[in-house]
Amino acid sequence: MAIAELLRTRGLSPKKGFGQNFLVDVDAARRIAEAATTTEGGAVIEIGAGLGALTRPLLDRAAHVVAIERDRDLVPILREQLAGPIEEGRLTLLEADAAQVDWVGALSGHARPHAVAGNLPYHITGRLLEQATTVAHQIDRAVFMVQLEVAERLVAAPGSADYGALSVFVQAAFDVRRLLIARAGAFYPRPEVDSAVVVLTPWRPRRAEETDAFRAAVRAAFSARRKTLRNAWKNLYGWSSQELEQHAKDAGISLDARGETLSVEAFARIAASRGR
Repeated sequence: MAIAELLRTRGLSPKKGFGQNFLVDVDAARRIAEAATTTEGGAVIEIGAGLGALTRPLLDRAAHVVAIERDRDLVPILREQLAGPIEEGRLTLLEADAAQVDWVGALSGHARPHAVAGNLPYHITGRLLEQATTVAHQIDRAVFMVQLEVAERLVAAPGSADYGALSVFVQAAFDVRRLLIARAGAFYPRPEVDSAVVVLTPWRPRRAEETDAFRAAVRAAFSARRKTLRNAWKNLYGWSSQELEQHAKDAGISLDARGETLSVEAFARIAASRGR
């Protein structure tokens, strides 16, 4: 049954407040599931199960799926339509806000590899990406559908127009690649923007630790993109201009450059200077 018809028979409609745009492209769902389970088996957390479009192909490949769905109106439909895998112990269905769930705890006790996958609601994409970077050292992969604009920022290289603070924070924890582009017609209801799927593979070890000093350097550098680092960092860590000059020189960074030209490692080097 088509999603629109299924919702109508239940007296439901997509909730704008939840950012609901249901994935209806079967091929895209299959490719996301394959990317999340490159080695078949293991356990996957699905963010925003919706009506099960991605849950089903994940169940075809993973040993266990933890599907998180916030909408209490959709959970009973999922329980009904996926009763078999639930009874078999292959599917755990959680009615919860994915941003409030302990992803590592939910995966604990299940065989590896551990992955997180889902079509991220646009309005909390940033929060969920931040959560992913926090647990990057404890998972094996993340595969997310995000707005195309966000995907371009996630994969952007230093010096490009799309490179910014989000690029640095995510790339410090993950190797990021774009898997596919999903046009608006891949969803119901049809959104106003295109989307893309990104595959995040954790660096072992991380390219940079996201310390308070690292966050401060990145945020200051991108607070005004047209500023040179000399101006953007003039209040960094309470350093005097002479101290900033010396620490930047030691880190191999030109203060005449702009933040969008710095690599993740360069930000890590200046952050490491704070304690010296």
